[in-house]
Amino acid sequence: MSLSRADRQLATLLRGCALLAAAIVLLILLFLVKESWPVLRHVALIRFVSDASWHPVDGLYKLTPMLSATFYSTLGAVLLATPLGVASALFSRYYAPPFLAGCYRRLIELLAGIPSVVYGFWGLITLAPLIGNLHPPGVSLLAGILVLTLMILPTVALTADAALAAVPIAYLRGAAALGLSRWGLISGVALPAARSGIIAGIMLAAGRAIGETMAVLMVAGNVVQQPLGLFDSVRTLTANIALEMAYATGDHRAALFVSGLALMSTVLVLVGTAELLAREPHHD
Repeated sequence: MSLSRADRQLATLLRGCALLAAAIVLLILLFLVKESWPVLRHVALIRFVSDASWHPVDGLYKLTPMLSATFYSTLGAVLLATPLGVASALFSRYYAPPFLAGCYRRLIELLAGIPSVVYGFWGLITLAPLIGNLHPPGVSLLAGILVLTLMILPTVALTADAALAAVPIAYLRGAAALGLSRWGLISGVALPAARSGIIAGIMLAAGRAIGETMAVLMVAGNVVQQPLGLFDSVRTLTANIALEMAYATGDHRAALFVSGLALMSTVLVLVGTAELLAREPHHD
């Protein structure tokens, strides 16, 4: 089928936009490598996990405590937000009356628009004291996980809802014609058909959790230590960059860019993983 002139122009425009987006990502990576190079050229990568502690002024560059805090806070938030988000999407799409479902979606969208500093302020004033009553000091890995869960929940819920809405109506009619129950339709037809969209939403939410700075900085305690429990105060990579970049110079500044390079690499791995998991299985 031949394309019209307008279609060809649109295809060219979209191709150019895609190339521009890829170029921006590549330029960001090159910038991070360039700014990290002053320390990478005389500090082996292994030292960022094997040094005794994080004291760049003294030549110690251990990032392991902050990498662990970032990983645990993101993993905990995703594990909590995923079932809640998918369940809320299923509720609004298959169980709630239309009016209630519409109001519920507007509420989730409103939750997605709240600035991160507001979540952090709420966590610091309300959530951290409640956790502190159970186990001092309150500002902890657990507080960070709970705040991040609340922040990424709308992303999971809205993307899952959109993925479920895109399931072809013929699939649902066919399932109904076979006499499947509502849960049978959801588990056997809707969720498998929406799998790629749901996984993409989860990975998008994980990327936001990894990159979140202000809220986690306010509630996690900002102590550079290996977390041994949910009630330990921790510092994530993003919080470390935000706290120290203002006064860092020389190798200290370059080491912070190494942290940014580690974050960027993690997000790229997440995107690649999402692409692999979201691929529809091929049938012969």
